Amino acid sequence: MTENTKHAMSRAEFIALIAMMFATVAFSIDAMLPALPEIGQTLSPDNVNRAQLVIAAFALGMGIGTFFTGPLSDAFGRKNVIFAAALLYIGAAVTAWASSSVEMLLLSRVVMGLGAAGPRVVALAIVRDLYSGREMAKMMSIAMMIFTLVPAIAPMLGAGIIFLTSWRAIFLAFALFALIIILWMGLRLPEPLAVESRRPFRLPQLMAALVEMIQHPTVRLSMLVQCLCLAMLFCMITLVQPIYDVVFDRAESFPFWFGFIALMSGTGSLINASVVVRLGMRRMVTWALCGQIGLSALMLLLESLHLPNDTMFGLFVAWQTSVFFMAGLTLGNLNAMAMEPMGHIAGMAASIVGGVSTIFAAAAAATVGLLFDGSIAPLTGAILLMVALAFLIMLHMARVEMRHPAE
Repeated sequence: MTENTKHAMSRAEFIALIAMMFATVAFSIDAMLPALPEIGQTLSPDNVNRAQLVIAAFALGMGIGTFFTGPLSDAFGRKNVIFAAALLYIGAAVTAWASSSVEMLLLSRVVMGLGAAGPRVVALAIVRDLYSGREMAKMMSIAMMIFTLVPAIAPMLGAGIIFLTSWRAIFLAFALFALIIILWMGLRLPEPLAVESRRPFRLPQLMAALVEMIQHPTVRLSMLVQCLCLAMLFCMITLVQPIYDVVFDRAESFPFWFGFIALMSGTGSLINASVVVRLGMRRMVTWALCGQIGLSALMLLLESLHLPNDTMFGLFVAWQTSVFFMAGLTLGNLNAMAMEPMGHIAGMAASIVGGVSTIFAAAAAATVGLLFDGSIAPLTGAILLMVALAFLIMLHMARVEMRHPAE
C-alpha cells in the first residue's frame, strides 16, 4: 500500500470502504425485490409484470457502464471516475423517487446502473493499484466476505423501508448510500493512480480488444457460458419475488427466505476456492452445469405433477439455493478462464467480459420476466434451456482445447 494511503486510513477502514463500493450493485438490486408488487400496482396496474423490468433495466445500464469505467479511470484517475459515476447514480435515484410513470422509472434505473458500474469496476482497480500478490488476494477475499452479507440483508432493509415509509423511499436510501461512499472516499482516500501512470482512453483499443477476445476459442466460449450462467442468476433474481408472492403466497416472509438462501448458497464460492486447484476450472464448471441440468429438469417435472403447495415451496427453495450455489461454482472460474489468455490487455478484457455478460443477462431476465404467468414453469424452463446450452458449449470447449492445446 502506498505511504500516503497508510497515513490516511487503516487497512480495516480501507477494506470496509472497498466492500461498500462492491456492495453498491447488490444493494441496488436486492433491496428493490420487496417493492416490486407495489411498484407494479402503482405505476403499471394493467401489466404488473413490467415492474420486474426495474431489475433488468439496472443490469442493462450497469453492463454498458462496465465497458467504459475501467478504461476511463485509467485515463482520468480512480477517484474522479467514482465521483462522476456516484453523482450520476444519485441523480438517477432521486429521479426514480419522483417518477410518475413506469417508463421514467425504468429509464432512471438504466442510468443508475451506469453510475453503479463506477464503484463496481474501479474498486477492483484501486485494490490492484495499492496491493499486489498475496496481499491483494487477501484484501479481496476479506472484502468479498463482507460483500456476501449484502444480498442476505438487502431485501430485509428494503422491506423495512417500505414498512416505515413507502417503496419510493428505497431510492432515497440508494442516494444516501452513494453519498456516504463519495464523502468517505473523498475525505479519507488519496488518489491511488498517479498522473504520470495514467493512459489515454481510446475507443479503437477497446474494440480491438473485443475482436481479439472473440477470435480466441477458449475466451470466446468462456464468455458465452458466462453470459448464460449470469443470465440464469438474473432470471432467478427477477422472478423470485413474484413467485414467492403469487405462486406460494409468502410475500411477507420473502426477505427472510432470500437472506437465508443467500447465506447458504454463498458457500459455493468457498467450496470452489478449496477444490478448484485440484480439479481444474473447466471440470468444476462442467460438473456444476451437469448437476443443474438434472435439478432443473426434475423441478420442471415436479411442477407438472401439481403437488401440495407447501411441498412445492420446499422444493422450490431447495432449487433456488442450487441455482445460486451453481453461480458460486461457475462465474469466478469462467471469468478466470476468459481472462487467462488476455494478460496483455487485462484491464480492457475485464471490462469487456463484465459488460457483455451483464448486458446479455439483463436482456434474458427481461424476456423471461415478462413471460411470468403465475407459475414457476417459465423460470424453470428458461433455466433448463440455458444450462443445457452452457453444458454443450463446455463439452465443445474441451474438444477445441484438445485440438488446439496451445491457444
